Amino acid sequence: MSYQVLARKWRPRSFREMVGQTHVLKALINALDSQRLHHAYLFTGTRGVGKTTIARIIAKCLNCETGISSTPCGTCSICKEIDEGRFVDLIEVDAASRTKVEDTRELLDNVQYSPSRGRFKVYLIDEVHMLSSHSFNALLKTLEEPPPHVKFLLATTDPQKLPVTILSRCLQFSLKNMPPERVVEHLSHVLTAETIPFEEDALWLLGRAADGSMRDAMSLTDQAIAFGEGKVLAADVRAMLGTLDHGQVYGVLHALLEGDARGVIDAVRHLAEQGPDWNGVLSEILNVLHRVAIAQALPDAVDNGYGDRDRVLELAGALPAEDIQFYYQMGLIGRRDLPLAPDPRSGFEMVLLRMLAFRPADSADAPRLSLKPLGISQATANPPSDSVAGAAIAAPAAVPPQPAVAEPEPVAAASVAAVAPAPTVAAPQPLPEASAPVVDLPWEEPAAVAAPVIPTPAEAVQESVSDPAPADDGVAVKTPEIVAEAASEPVEELHVETVAVVTEEAVVIEAAQLPDNDADDEPPLGDYDYVEMDAESMDYDFGAIEPEVIEAPEPSAAAVPATGLAAEWLELFPKLGLAGMTGSIGANCTLISVEGDNWLLHLDPAHSALFNPTQQRRLNDALNQQQGRELKLHIELIKPEQETPAQAASRKRANRQREAEESIHNDPLVQQMIEQFTAVIRADSIEPIDPIITP
Repeated sequence: MSYQVLARKWRPRSFREMVGQTHVLKALINALDSQRLHHAYLFTGTRGVGKTTIARIIAKCLNCETGISSTPCGTCSICKEIDEGRFVDLIEVDAASRTKVEDTRELLDNVQYSPSRGRFKVYLIDEVHMLSSHSFNALLKTLEEPPPHVKFLLATTDPQKLPVTILSRCLQFSLKNMPPERVVEHLSHVLTAETIPFEEDALWLLGRAADGSMRDAMSLTDQAIAFGEGKVLAADVRAMLGTLDHGQVYGVLHALLEGDARGVIDAVRHLAEQGPDWNGVLSEILNVLHRVAIAQALPDAVDNGYGDRDRVLELAGALPAEDIQFYYQMGLIGRRDLPLAPDPRSGFEMVLLRMLAFRPADSADAPRLSLKPLGISQATANPPSDSVAGAAIAAPAAVPPQPAVAEPEPVAAASVAAVAPAPTVAAPQPLPEASAPVVDLPWEEPAAVAAPVIPTPAEAVQESVSDPAPADDGVAVKTPEIVAEAASEPVEELHVETVAVVTEEAVVIEAAQLPDNDADDEPPLGDYDYVEMDAESMDYDFGAIEPEVIEAPEPSAAAVPATGLAAEWLELFPKLGLAGMTGSIGANCTLISVEGDNWLLHLDPAHSALFNPTQQRRLNDALNQQQGRELKLHIELIKPEQETPAQAASRKRANRQREAEESIHNDPLVQQMIEQFTAVIRADSIEPIDPIITP
């Protein structure tokens, strides 16, 4: 007797022998036992999951000599003939080879005749989606109202190609893919019954290679038996399939866990000896990382589809969750960039080395910055190598405290007549650049001082820290420390460059003591304006990389109209001819007091990101040139209480826009169009003819 392949020898002959598909079997068994039989069934699913097998079992159940039931005897002549494929009333049609409408008509000509031996005439049409549209149309009427002795069993791997008219006439059952666990369990049963030695790891390799198909798994097992000379061993199956040793993936991950660059390179060298697909190796690493992340979130949800559940749980306990997410994201990006590498192996090595180079922030070898939990924003950044004169910062633990700061002369809050020159605040010691220091932020009440220029809250405010934003010329902008607003105003949380504790003292930055640092210079005056430009009037070079530009926020409406010195500043500012960031700084200032050659300005803290010593020096120079004498300019980061030039320009633009809209709405021609044609005015399309431009 010739050899029969395992897929045919072990084809199920009853519902009891079926593996999986319980959601389909339950409905069919109940329908057969209760005699609630439909005239057309449609089975869908991928290859090798049991569509044709279930159809043949149904044919046996309907025609078994013992009666209609879900448990055919399997011993009667009809059951044997169906198992052997020679039962005359079971008409199996391969739709892939009989696609013409003439074939379908010939098939349906015999539907009206009664079955020869069985109880029902069963038409089993496999790969029914291959029929032509005319064949489907010819089948519709018979499929909807067949004779009582006819049953249709349709099977397809692509139900999307079936017309909806066919789907609506059938009971549809979707068969699921076989999970690797179920495939391994069935293969173990078959090989044990066949007395063939095997290794469990080899079965897992076959189960994953089958990709959900039990027939593919049986065929691969036949091949493995022939390859291994009657044995199914993991090494032989791995060589036969050309798959990667899963243990080497864990070797790479363990080397990453230990931060061992040599171990990573050695693991790659061992992988290269097998000539693997490097994209596939990276996919295997991502698959393991995904399962490790699931194990960390919910250990019970880890599947054993690879037979390595214990190793996954071990990695889940050894690797931090943030490391897993980092490695996974880096691997995804590496898969995207792998085709761009000079060769796949070097690209794979660079992905692993990148994982080692960019370790998460809380790794053992990463610098740490510990801050006391103060209940407010504690964003941190690396401290700069130099500090701005006059900025109040908290000294690190290793730096001795600075000398006491001289107290400024008390000035009434409402007085704008004169301001005494503020004393120089001692510059702090530069912070070391070797590593991020541990900054200890004291939280005690400051020493008693005289009344400040403008009262501030008694409690100190710790400003949040952010990286300095680049200026228009690509050079980082140094951001000075920020002073809290008046006690009547809410304290705003601003982004500054260093960790600072601001006390009740108003920090006054004197132009004479500011460092002449041209490294922060912007492009020459006149290259651009600080006002919002029309995008249509600008000529962009999209081929060049433009540096990031810091845009000033839209000025808010002033609470009090400008009077006195503030009104004089509104008239004086357009005469300075300032532009760029310097113009933005001046436009958001207001003049508070003038005492001889000492001028005091208040700058809105919302625009502090644009402010640096260079901008203050340029503003001072512009004032000197306009006034024709040497002035000493002081700028405090306090929100102006009166209208600034930027706010005045914004108000004028809003008024001009409102006037333009009113002019359009009141125009007789527009009113006539609205009445006659039901026209609608689009407010966003109205622009003033002569808009007010900020000076």
